[in-house]
This record gives sequence, C-alpha cells and structure tokens, in this order.
Amino acid sequence: MKKIELSDERCDALVAHLQSLFSSSFEETLSDFRASEILDLMLRTLGPTVYNQAVADVRAHLEGKLDDLDGEVHAEEN
Repeated sequence: MKKIELSDERCDALVAHLQSLFSSSFEETLSDFRASEILDLMLRTLGPTVYNQAVADVRAHLEGKLDDLDGEVHAEEN
C-alpha cells in the first residue's frame, strides 16, 4: 500500500481540529508542529488499518450488489 497523503487543505483542517480537541478536552494548547506530528503518527499507525477495513467494506458491498444483479437482470430461458 502506498503512503496515505492528504491535501494541504485537509491537513490544515485536521490540525485545527486536533488543536481544538486538545484545547477543549485536555485544556492543552498544541502548536501547529505538535498537532502535525500527532496527525502524521495517526496516519502511519491507524491509516493502513482503516484503509484495509474500508477496502473490505467496499468489496462486501460490491459483491452484494453483484449478487443482486442476477436477480435484477436475469431473463428466464424457455
């Protein structure tokens, strides 16, 4: 699996979210650097697990749709 890369805008939004979370939940101020490091750690450690689960979920969903396809478009043969 290739490295998970986020756009600058998404990274900025997630860093701001982490800073807000730490401020409100833990009364701790995170610098941009610290929040970015936490985000990077989360992406490296949790990213592959979340990615693999998402792929498995999509696969199961698509397999269900393909199974339904037989019933939806199957024509009776004489």
